[in-house]
Amino acid sequence: MLRPDRRIERVYLHRAPIDMRRQIDGLAALVEGVMKANPFDTSLFVFINKRRNKLKILTWEKNGFVLWYKRLEQQKFAWPVKANEMVVTLSGEQLNWLLDGYDVWRMTPHKSLSVAHIG
Repeated sequence: MLRPDRRIERVYLHRAPIDMRRQIDGLAALVEGVMKANPFDTSLFVFINKRRNKLKILTWEKNGFVLWYKRLEQQKFAWPVKANEMVVTLSGEQLNWLLDGYDVWRMTPHKSLSVAHIG
């Protein structure tokens, strides 16, 4: 399974939901313009949709951008909706907990799904 490395030091969550039709260039523009960060450094930049069931991660890797996408089938990602900051910082380990379905702020997990078919 492809996953962000748990040892990544800088993970930035864009707290406000975005339109998931945004691709690499649009996300990089958000990183630069709204998050006031450099999209070409080694950080991971994480974005969520309004329903909180889709998540994208943008990062720069030596010679190009990498875009990682995850969609939850029934549940929602825990997300810091009441934070005052536009950007919230996590560790690589906390990001992986979030991807595994944990509420990083309360440390409670999602229930595992057993899915037999699509639709």
